[in-house]
Amino acid sequence: MDFDKIVAGVKMMIDGIGDDALREGLVDTPVRVAAIWKSFFDSENISDKEILKLSFGAENYGDFILVRNIQFSSFCEHHLLPFFGKISVAYIPKNGSVVGLSKLARVVAKYSKRLQLQERLTRQIADAIGQHTANGGVFVLVAARHVCMTARGIVQPGAEVITRAMCGEFLLDKSIVADVQQLIFSANG
Repeated sequence: MDFDKIVAGVKMMIDGIGDDALREGLVDTPVRVAAIWKSFFDSENISDKEILKLSFGAENYGDFILVRNIQFSSFCEHHLLPFFGKISVAYIPKNGSVVGLSKLARVVAKYSKRLQLQERLTRQIADAIGQHTANGGVFVLVAARHVCMTARGIVQPGAEVITRAMCGEFLLDKSIVADVQQLIFSANG
């Protein structure tokens, strides 16, 4: 991440909207904005395999595991405005091995800390977990509010976008999908 380029870009934006980037109230704004953007987009440069490598023995456990309401925020790549919400991840472990629960949240953080589309984010999380854990299937549900919908254009502050991605047994057995969705939505009521 090039901090100086972000500072220069914010100065140009302030000038571009007709204000003075050297005005007393704005003189430090470009540095503050660059520091915030660094925190928004500075994700760990670590592979999915490395994130998900730690597993624990859970002999004879063959049902799904659900971690719901993982908080996230990201930025829409079309408008550079935030979207945020909750992500629920379910997977079916195989071979008596479960992944550390915090690792699922780390995968969410890795893919949300970039310019993103919600649809792509949903699929990337499902693919990463599906490819790097010994599992029987993955289910990811993302519920988010997009500032580009709530504060501009159509101005729908209550609108929520829901996307999901599935693989493995979740594609084959709709009753498992119904169970997971019921647990997610009953908790979020």
